[in-house]
Amino acid sequence: MHVKESIKINDRELTIETGKIAKQADGAVMVRMGDSMVLVTVVAAKSANPSTDFLPLTVDYVEKSYAAGRIPGNFFRREGRLSEAEILTSRLIDRPLRPLFPEGWFFETQVVATVVSHDRSQPTEPLAQIGASAALMLSDVPWSGPVAGVQIARIDGAFVAWPTMDQLLDSDMDINMVASRDAIVMVEGELDNLDEETLVNALFFGHEAVQPVLDLQEKLRAAVGRAKRPVPVLPDNSEIMARVRAVGTAPLISALSNKEKLPRYAALDEAKKAIVAELAPEFEGKEKAIGACIGDLKYEMVRALILHEKKRLDGRGLTDVRQITCEVGLLPCVHGSALFTRGETQALVTATLGFGTDNQKMDLLTGEELRNFMLHYNFPPFSVGEAKMMRGPGRREIGHGTLALRAISKVLPSQEDFPYVIRVVSEITESNGSSSMASVCGGTLSLMDCGVPLKAPVAGIAMGLIQEGSDIAVLTDILGDEDHLGDMDFKVAGTATGITAIQMDIKVLGLTRGIMSQAIEQARVGRLHILGKMAETLAAPRPELPEHAPRVYTIQISQDKIRDLIGPGGKMIKGLCEQSGAKINVEDSGLVSIATADSEAGQWVVKRIKALCAEPEVGRVYAGYVTRILDGTGAIVEILPGTDGMCHISELDNTRVANVDDIVREGDQVNVLLVEIDRIKGRLRLSRKRALDADPATIIHGLDE
Repeated sequence: MHVKESIKINDRELTIETGKIAKQADGAVMVRMGDSMVLVTVVAAKSANPSTDFLPLTVDYVEKSYAAGRIPGNFFRREGRLSEAEILTSRLIDRPLRPLFPEGWFFETQVVATVVSHDRSQPTEPLAQIGASAALMLSDVPWSGPVAGVQIARIDGAFVAWPTMDQLLDSDMDINMVASRDAIVMVEGELDNLDEETLVNALFFGHEAVQPVLDLQEKLRAAVGRAKRPVPVLPDNSEIMARVRAVGTAPLISALSNKEKLPRYAALDEAKKAIVAELAPEFEGKEKAIGACIGDLKYEMVRALILHEKKRLDGRGLTDVRQITCEVGLLPCVHGSALFTRGETQALVTATLGFGTDNQKMDLLTGEELRNFMLHYNFPPFSVGEAKMMRGPGRREIGHGTLALRAISKVLPSQEDFPYVIRVVSEITESNGSSSMASVCGGTLSLMDCGVPLKAPVAGIAMGLIQEGSDIAVLTDILGDEDHLGDMDFKVAGTATGITAIQMDIKVLGLTRGIMSQAIEQARVGRLHILGKMAETLAAPRPELPEHAPRVYTIQISQDKIRDLIGPGGKMIKGLCEQSGAKINVEDSGLVSIATADSEAGQWVVKRIKALCAEPEVGRVYAGYVTRILDGTGAIVEILPGTDGMCHISELDNTRVANVDDIVREGDQVNVLLVEIDRIKGRLRLSRKRALDADPATIIHGLDE
């Protein structure tokens, strides 16, 4: 059944269409706003793998180059593996969908969002989120939707929902959020150092904005929605649970009393083995169910400890931040380094300064983009005491690195003030909660150690929530277990005066404005505490770059002189690089950057470029060299690199000259006044005799630089 429904959003129309394309999928919709279109499909396996006891959900967001009238820029000229941008959007779709599948849904499920048309105006991420929800709503897959994605901007103090790309350029925030009818489900975004109240207002503005989109999905489901498959009935383990509670409470309490992660995990493993061994004869063949009940009991106990006793696994109070230690400059050969440790989470972070050619070239759907700041996050298995194959960064690592990048990028100096390419690498060496926020703190310290003039230091903290009915506990600086067993993971990064980046995932419905405000305020207090600890180690960027870091010198030349600087086949600029050992980058605007660790070499290159690109000025005296003698006529004198002129025999001396050789010879240095420039023929007329009495301080030595 072909159905197409639309609503008006701002001055554009949002359309969801189904029943025309991909009809063999369990659910398929085409979402359109403006001329941007995203096809979203859902397919779930008809049977579950008996050995699977988790939700096997896969979400892929794919941008097709043809959607924007482009051919892929890679060697194969076809789409390959997902880019970082596509992976990040896949996560933005996955995170709000996952908590809404029913418990016991162990069927392989795949959501694919394909951008098939892009008008280079309308961002497609929220369209893909809306489409994923709509496709699930129309399918036979049981799922507790709908939800809807929205992008939020703020322009001149006013919030804008679903802004265009041009509007985002004028915005001081870029937030992507997903909300249901009653709750905010997921948030990710960046802000220009804005206050907490502005963030809360933006989120609830977004929640209100998505309500018509939820109505639209409900209308579609009423028209063509399929009957849902029955949710698999989980086995009744109440009898096993009662016995686990009776036998396992005491050993689990004892194990959970260990305040350190690894001893606690070891004690929990021993307790689990003992409980299973005791109950296995009683429930033969149900060891897996016993283990699941032990996990459920642990879940109950940890949450009860926090809610009723106001105690946490490591002994802290609800608002306490773990012990923090900072160290900078510990790696002698890198440009900047820091070791940030918070409790059992530790990040070794480095900062490296590069040059224009070191920037990252991104082949995006909207075209090629060059990035001068990179932040890479690595999570090796040893950080959690495991041994695993290392196969490069996964989706989680890419997501955490991007969150830290957003947080720090807001305080970086402009390229005009600090013309470097910057790469920060965070190596997580220990992990027990919020390693991405440790990367923000360590990244800030490493950049300041490197001498990067940040506008302000940035720190990050992760907040958690435990909610059972009216009992609520908001946790500051959560552990890994508190993230896993809790109802919210809310990461906030910012300066002492405002927020620069946020990421939030919520597992419960009905998160009130009061709870949200409390969490954000606790995060602010915790962030200020961490910034204070960081300042004890390094309060401000070092006044100078490290000795072995490259120095970048910049000079602006006329665009007409770019060709002269580069030379035929790049001969001139290659020669400068070889003679000085410097790297030289020339932009189309005429901005020339020179990078070298040798300051004398850098200054020499600057002088040479100034000479090469100098414009000859009438009335100035130049120290030139005779390059050719014209018998009976005069001499050709080079006054600037690649620039020469004619000094007529009558202009060689104050007296009559019979032979040019009597005054100058080829190779002689001679001072000449530039008398005239013939702009049409490109000829210069020079005079030696008018420069005889020139003040030495005014003579331009353009060839001797």
